[in-house]
Amino acid sequence: MILSYLSGAPHHLVLSLAIQLSLAFGLAGLLWPEKFLAVFDVLMFPWPSSYRTVRGNSIAAIALSILLFLVLSSKH
Repeated sequence: MILSYLSGAPHHLVLSLAIQLSLAFGLAGLLWPEKFLAVFDVLMFPWPSSYRTVRGNSIAAIALSILLFLVLSSKH
């Protein structure tokens, strides 16, 4: 169902934008985790954020961008 939804050309643009944003935030979280701690304090309100959670979410964002890139490249 998802692949049939992403079959059009405008959807490739949206998927490419999602890949770029995911990769940008993932790398920024790995390079500057202290700037993301304030954001994670707000997002994870009852629990305190730490460098470990920022690093884990950054690695997950990079993995998501790789997965989305593979989905995009497998269509051609």
